Amino acid sequence: MNRKKKLTQIHKKRIKAVAAKNSGKKKSSYVSKAERTKQEEIVESETITQNVEPIIES
Repeated sequence: MNRKKKLTQIHKKRIKAVAAKNSGKKKSSYVSKAERTKQEEIVESETITQNVEPIIES
């Protein structure tokens, strides 16, 4: 392999690595089962309070 080809390959490889690093995460972070249940309970309690408020006002 000649020098010029090798240098261009190295350059392309470095550019590709930087682009991959800056592209951001495609995968969301792990959320434990306990955290998911806590979040679901919070959402459920909010929806219940929202549904109860209009009935009280009527």
